[in-house]
Formats: sequence, C-alpha cells, structure tokens
Amino acid sequence: MSFVSIEDIVAEALKLSPKERARLAGRLLESLEELSSEENARIWAEEAQRRDADWDVHEGHGRRPARDVLRDARAKLK
Repeated sequence: MSFVSIEDIVAEALKLSPKERARLAGRLLESLEELSSEENARIWAEEAQRRDADWDVHEGHGRRPARDVLRDARAKLK
C-alpha cells in the first residue's frame, strides 16, 4: 500500500483549473458537514494549535508592522 501525503494531494489539486479546484473545495467542505459538533470543534482546535506552532517556528517571516500594512492598504484604495 502506498502512502500519499497531504502535500502531494495539494500539489496535484493546485494543477487543476480554477473551476475544478472550486468544485473540489465544495465537495471537501460538504464532507465536513457530516461531522458532529464535537468532532468539528476538536478538528478546528487541532488546526488552530498547528497554525500557532507553525507561526512560532516561522516567527518574523511575513510580519509587518500594522502601520505599514494600513498605509499600503489606504494607498491602494485611493
């Protein structure tokens, strides 16, 4: 039995057309609707912890002061 990683699946999914990716995303989201409230809460809590840990590992990457972000956003709105 061969194992396919999530990264491999994502890489393949990103090769799809935007329309196909949207259809796939819809089907994946529909599959989550079948979860119980408790299971859904547990999965999202685990994802939040994973993202927090990833943020800690990559601290400083992609961070900008809020004033810079707001300045750039205002400039784009003009």
